[in-house]
Formats: sequence, C-alpha cells, structure tokens
Amino acid sequence: MLPTTLGDNEPLEVLPATVQHQVERLDIFIAENEKTARRAIKKLVPKKSQPSLQFFILNKHTDPAEVSVFLEACKTGKDVGLLSEAGCPGVADPGAEVVKIAHSEGIQVVPMVGPSSILLAMMASGMNGQNFAFNGYLPIDKAARKGEIKNLEKISHEKNQAQSFIETPYRNNKMLDDLIQVLHPGTRICIACDLTLPTEYVVTKTAADWRITKVDLHKRPTIFILQKDY
Repeated sequence: MLPTTLGDNEPLEVLPATVQHQVERLDIFIAENEKTARRAIKKLVPKKSQPSLQFFILNKHTDPAEVSVFLEACKTGKDVGLLSEAGCPGVADPGAEVVKIAHSEGIQVVPMVGPSSILLAMMASGMNGQNFAFNGYLPIDKAARKGEIKNLEKISHEKNQAQSFIETPYRNNKMLDDLIQVLHPGTRICIACDLTLPTEYVVTKTAADWRITKVDLHKRPTIFILQKDY
C-alpha cells in the first residue's frame, strides 16, 4: 500500500525512502488513474522504465467482478503496489476493496508510511484526537447538508467526538458559509487545507470568530473538523 504526496511537492519531502525503494522494485500497480499514477511514479523514481509497467484501474467505474483479478500476480509470488491518488491508499479511498479481497485470499498486506490529510488535520486541530470520526462527503442538497451539520454537532457534543469531513474543492467556500450559519457560535471549526504544501493553512476558531474571518478555500483541498465542547 503506497502513499503519494497530497499535492505538487517533491515526494521525498513527505515520503520516506522506503516508499521510493518499493516503487523502484515493483512493476504491477493498482491505481485510480493510470496517467496520474505514472506521473507520481516518474517523479518518485525518474529512471524507472515506464513501458514495462502494468496497471489495473480501480475507481467508481470499475466493475466489482474485475477486482479479484487484480491480485492474481500475488498468487504467483509477485508483489503488487496499491497506489493512492493522493495520500494513503485504503483511507477515504477505493483501495479498501482490494485490501478486503487480499485478506480473504490470504495475501499479505503491507501498509507503507506516508501523509494522511485526515490524520494531519486532526493532529493540528487541537480537537479530541482520542475520539474522532471521518464522515467523507456531506449531502449536496443544501437542506440535507445543513441537517447533517447539526447532527454532527450534536454527536460531537454528546460523545465528545471531533467530526471531520471533506467537500468538493470548488464548493469549499459554500461549506464554510453553511457551517458558520448553522453551528452554535461557540462550536469550534478547524479548517486544514493544502496540507504539506507551501500554502498550507490550518486554523481552528469558533463559528463566531469564523464569521468575521476572511479566507478563500476555493479549489484548495480541505479537511473540515468541528467539535462542540459544551
């Protein structure tokens, strides 16, 4: 399981050399997109021969019946790399389906160390790192989204549990608007965007304080975290 960078920075700034060594020795990869996977491999190991690489594509368009074939090489003693599109494979990532099959087939699963935007955001948020949940995407429908925000705030208060989630980057500003309109003024909101990049921005404020703070999150990969403490 091979993590990748969270943006266009130098791989070895955020990835250990062990990831580079594994990519160097592998020729079979599972990835969401072949073009971006090849680009990531080339940036990590510039001298690696690209024509010899074999890719299996795993994304929302992949027929579930095809996935088990992706690991056939493992049964002959070869290693296969599961390459994330950004960050850690298997976490908020379709790679989990392959990992499930690997376990059922008795194939060893080896996770490699790398950046996880979810964990990095939690680390820097000042919220409850002992008890937190990642909720993926909230509903697109405005009314349903606001209802879910209120529900997450209620859960965070009742369970003392930080609630994290993401949004499509071009809708980030609308998400922040909804948060500051719906949440109790004292509920804390962490905005963590462009993690590991030169433009990294991680700030936690109350909803009331965010109402008077200007920040442009448009098209910037962002993790939102909320917690109501009282």
